[in-house]
Amino acid sequence: MNFFYVFLGGGLGALSRYGIARLVPVTTHGFPWATFITNIISCIFLGYLLGLTLNKGLDNRLQLLLMTGFCGGFSTFSSYTAETLKLLEQQQYSLVLIYVFASILLCLICMWIGIKIST
Repeated sequence: MNFFYVFLGGGLGALSRYGIARLVPVTTHGFPWATFITNIISCIFLGYLLGLTLNKGLDNRLQLLLMTGFCGGFSTFSSYTAETLKLLEQQQYSLVLIYVFASILLCLICMWIGIKIST
């Protein structure tokens, strides 16, 4: 039964990521906003859920559905990496630096904020 929760959450997460990708316009030589926004949202949500789990004990089924499934299907490290390489190939070096450092820093901050919100 645990597989079902991960499956359902992962599907919902992937569909949500697809929805954001459709809403945020794609630019040929620009910043990959859709993936950036998706990963930021995922980190703050996962941080919130992690805080609930640590402080109040989130039910195991909800952990599987939301943390493993939804956040796993919603966030995307592979797209982040592919978009970074695409920017490198296009010699968009300043965007590469901004994207890499902003993604890492903001994801860490958002995870921390999510944990703080839940406590």
